[in-house]
Amino acid sequence: MKILLVGEYSRLHNSLKEGLLKLDHDVTLLASGDGFKNYPADIKIHNPFDNGFLKKLNVLTYKIFNIKLSSIYIYHNTKKHIHRSPQFDIIQLINETPFKTTTEYEKKLISLLRHKTKKLFLLSCGEDYTTVQYFLEDKPKYSIMTPFLQNPGLKKVYQFQLKRVSHEHKTLQEFLHQHIDGVIASDLDYHAPNLVFNNYLGVIPNPINIDKLNYIEPKINEKIKIFHGVNQASTHKKGNQFFFEALERIEHLYADKVDIFTVYSLPYDEYIKTYDACHILLDQVYSFDQGYNALEAMAKGKVVFTGAEQEWLEHYKLEPDTVAINALPDSDAIFKKLEWLILNPEEIINISKNARAFIETHHHYGNVAQQYLNAWKNNTSK
Repeated sequence: MKILLVGEYSRLHNSLKEGLLKLDHDVTLLASGDGFKNYPADIKIHNPFDNGFLKKLNVLTYKIFNIKLSSIYIYHNTKKHIHRSPQFDIIQLINETPFKTTTEYEKKLISLLRHKTKKLFLLSCGEDYTTVQYFLEDKPKYSIMTPFLQNPGLKKVYQFQLKRVSHEHKTLQEFLHQHIDGVIASDLDYHAPNLVFNNYLGVIPNPINIDKLNYIEPKINEKIKIFHGVNQASTHKKGNQFFFEALERIEHLYADKVDIFTVYSLPYDEYIKTYDACHILLDQVYSFDQGYNALEAMAKGKVVFTGAEQEWLEHYKLEPDTVAINALPDSDAIFKKLEWLILNPEEIINISKNARAFIETHHHYGNVAQQYLNAWKNNTSK
């Protein structure tokens, strides 16, 4: 089949493409690269208004005239690529705003894509109207919106997420669901918000290219190495403050047993290499399931503090603390889990092996690509 994947934010579509190629399909990825992360794409939609003078000009024209020059540029540039493209059997959008333009231009570009395929699908794997609205209703016990719900003074920090529940974005969501053949959730955090849709096809796990991520057997000869990667734009929604508080106590009590490495907003290729030497990786707090960074680290055999809630344990029939460590929004709880691993280093070795096996079983990019093919073909997920 001829397949077009639109948008990229975590390497999900890159890995899915690799899985589909492995199954002998013709796949094109159209995306921007997502800023500093610089993910690869076959057709890269460059945005010159991302930095420097043009960024300032873009901000100024928006404030004065309510016109986003970046959106106009992306629209016309992308439109040319779409017109030149052949027909596709399948097109899949990474989220509700795959082009990162205004809702008006998103609708126009999605309409153009709709004419290029008989089947158009949407992924739910991030901060869209559907998920943010659900999280704001405080239905799960916690979510990325919990810090804002607890402290509305964080409104400025959460301005991106709050824009996602504007009337404009609601109309975009409604428009999408009139034009797509189905929506797929990438993990359990996005499952419940989408149950309201008749065209919801269920959860298909994130694909991980295990052929590109070698397992690194942990060797604990001296100190235990703890890695904390921080995306400075997401510290609140990731719950990094709980990790910082726990690490401060660990460093105070176990300085002779641990080395702690904290890095900030690294490009993807640099980030994934930087944590190679670590034993433990601190990912995020406000999630029930693992995101992409956590899964790739698990594939490398790291003990990851991330979303591993009871719902996830039941879904995959696992016992707590055997594959990943559930990172609660509680620095004392995180400290105790870290302390347990430091005092019982054999557990690091056990969890490391289990983590790799889990990824091979449930997230293998070839097997997951087949699940997508089944869902696209039948409009029914497995």
